[in-house]
Amino acid sequence: MSGKPKLHYFNGRGRMEPIRWLLAAAGVEFEESFIEKKEDLTKLQKGKFPSLLTINRSKMPMVEMDGMKLVQTRAIANYIATKYNLYGKDLKERTLIDMYVEGMFDLYELLMTYIMQPADKKEQHFANMMDKATNRYFP
Repeated sequence: MSGKPKLHYFNGRGRMEPIRWLLAAAGVEFEESFIEKKEDLTKLQKGKFPSLLTINRSKMPMVEMDGMKLVQTRAIANYIATKYNLYGKDLKERTLIDMYVEGMFDLYELLMTYIMQPADKKEQHFANMMDKATNRYFP
């Protein structure tokens, strides 16, 4: 598992996108393996993970790098940012970075839950989402 990091995810942006951005910012080439059918996910599950980290849809993305199989988006991002000196020069900068990251994940969750809203709640959810995006996250 040495060489280029290998990214395992569905063929889309989603939770893998910030990991791609970090690797690109660090100038690290990577390869991608898309999960397109159930068998692809089953292949990944054949490994030794603690039960908490069993690879399933909820544990994607997964990144193979430096002899490890990493899961959980924030853990992967923290590892990459630390390894390539993208995680601030001191505790204060790291804390500010963490605050921005958590805010972006909060906004991401609003976006993802929008598509699951019943038809009669979508308009209200959208208005709430736009208000938070405009007045809380983007300023």
